[in-house]
Amino acid sequence: MTRIANTQSIANKVSKNKVWRVAFYIRLSREDKSVKEESESITNQRLILTDFLEQQVDDDYFFVDEYVDDGVSGTTDEERESFQRLLTDIKKGKINCVIVKNLARSFRNNADQSYYLGDWFPRNNVRFISLYQQPIDTYKDPNNAQNIAVPIQGVLNEEHARGTSESVRRTFDKKREKGLHIGSFAAYGYLKDPQDKNALILDEEAAENVKCIYAWFLEGMSKNAIVRKLNESGILCPSAYKRSKGMKYKNPNAEGGNPLWSAMTVTNILKNQIYIGDMVQGRHRIKSYKIHVQEKVPEDEWFIVENTHKPIISREVFAKVQELLKKNTRTAPKQKKLHLFSGFLRCADCGKALTRSKVRRNVYYYCRTYKDQSKAACTKHTMKHNFLEKAVLYAIKQQVYIAVSLSELASRVNKAPLQKSHSIRLNEQIASKEKDLSKISRYKQSIYQDWKDGEITHKDYRQMKVGYERQIEAINKVVNKLQAEKAELINETDVENHLLATIRKYENINKLTREILIELVDSIKVYENGNIVVKLKFANEYRKVAEDIGVNTL
Repeated sequence: MTRIANTQSIANKVSKNKVWRVAFYIRLSREDKSVKEESESITNQRLILTDFLEQQVDDDYFFVDEYVDDGVSGTTDEERESFQRLLTDIKKGKINCVIVKNLARSFRNNADQSYYLGDWFPRNNVRFISLYQQPIDTYKDPNNAQNIAVPIQGVLNEEHARGTSESVRRTFDKKREKGLHIGSFAAYGYLKDPQDKNALILDEEAAENVKCIYAWFLEGMSKNAIVRKLNESGILCPSAYKRSKGMKYKNPNAEGGNPLWSAMTVTNILKNQIYIGDMVQGRHRIKSYKIHVQEKVPEDEWFIVENTHKPIISREVFAKVQELLKKNTRTAPKQKKLHLFSGFLRCADCGKALTRSKVRRNVYYYCRTYKDQSKAACTKHTMKHNFLEKAVLYAIKQQVYIAVSLSELASRVNKAPLQKSHSIRLNEQIASKEKDLSKISRYKQSIYQDWKDGEITHKDYRQMKVGYERQIEAINKVVNKLQAEKAELINETDVENHLLATIRKYENINKLTREILIELVDSIKVYENGNIVVKLKFANEYRKVAEDIGVNTL
């Protein structure tokens, strides 16, 4: 006799029949959703299980509940909330019979299938019924559950899951290679285009906040100060902002119901290349189709496609921020802005950063090794702030003066004929190599006729042919290198050279600022005797411009 009733009536039931407290387990995977197979739908599975239960007349069956995991993989049981709830209710004694459409609905992992069918369900006195694709009823036919066909079906189900997972991953990778956005949510500052789900458009409100974060950081604000400013201004953090727009977004790292901005969130925004218009994807991946744990992917394996959407931040600003992020820019407690030289000063001997100390009204810098670790490991390298500021400003002004002179000279050089001595020498070298190439090509052709005329053997011909081909390949490499050098020579002395234009912006500076340091200076080494060395970011390019100008004025 079959009954579908509430479990409260079970306690009052007196019957000689076996009493089964029944649960339906129903699962629809992401893959089932994507192909829209009605045969695997939640509704269809429910109808099949209900129809089966209504036909049972041998014992008393009481339907307790259904447990549905919608859009969840079957390769792991831990991530299936309803499956976990089912196990809990079994332990509480609410359920002693589980019915599924087929084994694939319950398990896509053969190891889990073996564990639950062979161990967990029997230990908890649970009857398990699977209707199709290897039918099982562990109560009516317990031996059938141990049939070799059951683990074979488990292997087939797992192989199907593996193949489907690999197919989905390949499809996603192809889209990533083309710069198509495949995430469920766009990065903060962007929205998924309603007309094209694989494209991004600006979210004007959030984009303005991104611009502010970059601007504040370049102005000298620490990341913690930026966090405080955002939270105190009532600006919603990315996860809260998305939820406020009606998106069903969950951040696993967010704590509590009212998440706030954090230093990690700000850092991620400052490092994210997506804000310069490049699509960056594949930074994380699922470990395997059975182990649904995210792992980080090495940066050289990321999918990066340039200029796929409208940028929020210019490439120049982004580059400055990345350089600044590499420096040690910690702030003292309660400080909102970074100190002028924070992240730039290094001990010339041990290479460690210099630490800042204020004595009365004066500020000094000391070697961190000497001050914090051991006086025997290094010396003080003491430097007074006022002296250091004046010395660095003077060094930069000297470089700016030289840059202005080079810029003016480059302008005059570019107005002169392009056939300078270096260019002429390159042309002569290219012509000479091309002459050699022509000569060797003729030799190669002539040995063929010598072989045909019987003057050399076929073996000699083959050896000589290989030798000439190697010489031709080597000469072609030299010619290509000379031509590339010639093209570079023509381009590098342009009057609007980026390097010179950048430095010329500071032609009339009279005060040192962090903006100037960030743009022009790589590091400042401080020596024990009070000397300093200011290393410019553009030192190599600077030298190259000077050399090219010198060559072209011969």
